[in-house]
Amino acid sequence: MLRPLPFAAILLSLLATPAFSQNPTPSPKSLTPEMLLSLRHISDLEFSPDGTRLAFVVAEPPKGEQRPRHLWLLDPATGAARQITYSEKAETSPRWSPDGKYLAFLSNRDANQQIYLLSLSGGEALPITKGKRNISRFEWSHDGKYIAFIAPDAKTDAEEKKEKDKDDARVVDKEDKQPRVWLLELASKSERALTPRNVSVSELAWFPDDASLALVATDHPESDRHTDRIFRVSTGPENPGTPPLPKELIAPAGPFGDIEVSPSGNAISFIGSRQDGPSPHDLWLLPINMPAAKNLTSVSLDRAVFAYRWKKDGSLVLLAADGFSRKLIRYTPAGGREDIGFAETMPSSFAVTENGDLAFVGETFTRPQEIWIAAAGQQPHELPLVNKSFDTSMLGKPEIFKYKSFDGLEIEAALLKPAAASSKTKHPLVALIHGGPTGAWESSIDTWGQLLASRGYTVFYPNIRGSVGYGQKFIEGNRADWGGADFKDVMAGIDDVLAKGLGDPNRLGIGGWSYGGYMAEWAITQTNRFKAAVSGAGMANLISEYGTEEHPSYDEWFWSVPYEKPEGFLNHSPFVFLKNATTPTLILQGDADTIDPLGQSQELYRGLKRYNVPTELVIYPREPHSLREEKHLLDRLNRIVAWYDKYLN
Repeated sequence: MLRPLPFAAILLSLLATPAFSQNPTPSPKSLTPEMLLSLRHISDLEFSPDGTRLAFVVAEPPKGEQRPRHLWLLDPATGAARQITYSEKAETSPRWSPDGKYLAFLSNRDANQQIYLLSLSGGEALPITKGKRNISRFEWSHDGKYIAFIAPDAKTDAEEKKEKDKDDARVVDKEDKQPRVWLLELASKSERALTPRNVSVSELAWFPDDASLALVATDHPESDRHTDRIFRVSTGPENPGTPPLPKELIAPAGPFGDIEVSPSGNAISFIGSRQDGPSPHDLWLLPINMPAAKNLTSVSLDRAVFAYRWKKDGSLVLLAADGFSRKLIRYTPAGGREDIGFAETMPSSFAVTENGDLAFVGETFTRPQEIWIAAAGQQPHELPLVNKSFDTSMLGKPEIFKYKSFDGLEIEAALLKPAAASSKTKHPLVALIHGGPTGAWESSIDTWGQLLASRGYTVFYPNIRGSVGYGQKFIEGNRADWGGADFKDVMAGIDDVLAKGLGDPNRLGIGGWSYGGYMAEWAITQTNRFKAAVSGAGMANLISEYGTEEHPSYDEWFWSVPYEKPEGFLNHSPFVFLKNATTPTLILQGDADTIDPLGQSQELYRGLKRYNVPTELVIYPREPHSLREEKHLLDRLNRIVAWYDKYLN
């Protein structure tokens, strides 16, 4: 399954293998994978109810097999910030109690992820839930008396014993424990389930009267199609026996999520897809007791919405894609639109107070993430808190430009030149393709490209058709056409760069992760112009990919199903054309990847070996689609640089 993932090339320790002998020893001031790995990342911004404090999460650099995450607290008025949790595991999802006296959050300090409660007057955080299960989401009731959360049933003693005895055969789809909604009464610490065992719940939101919850759920969790719907469930007195099926409100077409209830309680909002896919794009409003939802942003914005926040006056602030950047937009209760532009930085997540103060995470191609504060009606200012020690002088700034593709379609791209670029020297050129295909390159630090540029490469980042940030029609431009017009977009961009004398036509490379990995695989089967390729978690066989991936409905939007229409899957699968390949190809893959499973990389590797194409397959144990462990992350970057050095330098 492909996903709209921003491409992140990541980092780990230098291994003593022959491939690395091609990697030049960096000078004392050269950018290194270890430097890039030291970056911290910020998320989960939450203002206190009175707007005087901001809680947020800081992800520390990976350490061993973990990436610790901790809660921080900021006083926006003074800029003073401090870390308030210190476990060796992860704390996420800070949520203020309605009176502002407590912070609840999720932590896996125990073997399972539980809800913890921290008093802001002092003391240690204590767990308020228990059980051998993982809690995925939770929300306070408006009166502060309850917390609703999502978790499966806890394991029984008998189930624990069977696991211990390795008597753990499982019938797929029939014996999976589904995540349910539970209601925790804080005074008594009692909890009860609000949804039946056969309903799988993924999101929840309280109605203002606390008498009910809006849910994203499905009663067909075994289905591989989009069966999620929006339901409403009462939080009233417990009924004897099994909880009833929640009341269905609407079945949106295609994927959707991020539900909220308006402050008035008169509407439910969500980010949904237009028509039936391929991914959530627009902000929708469903008036209560109405059979249909209204698309708020398709005409007035036509850009992918990433997040939004309600204010009590009925206005909305949302974050949307905009080419290589993102922008904040305010919608009035009457539907009027006001863009909130920040020239200095790109907002990547945000929070807003009732009086209009903004806090957001800002970043650029050459500036790491930091908190930015903007008082109502004023320009923002940066608070250098978590990445101030990072040496930004090591980073190069890409130049954004536009070019015409083969059919006249305008494509936006970025070009990162080597630090020591000379007009008289033609440097090797590497095209990096983002994940998705409904992803995009954005104004943030790309570790893979920055490392290559620091070693003398020109790096090309095209936002080809299918990318977000350019409207729904642009996203749909590669439907049932992977490796078609989108690949021609890549090649047209490379030719445009070469025509300007900004790359060496005899030293071309290509690479990417996920869909970017697929495009690298496709490229080496369609042309011999590339002298080196790197495919990370790619797809060699779209038919077997569909049959083994998790949640194949995304691919179904593009291709239908291979049981009925196998031609598109087959004719756009790189393995069919591997006999044409000559490009040395490095293949990187996590062995626990359920999105683009290991077999895809194995099929590519076996085919390249058959035709004597120089290739290596590197498998990272325990790793899912995005690598997480410190040594694997460093190893990946070092191998990537070594591979390009070996065949392009």
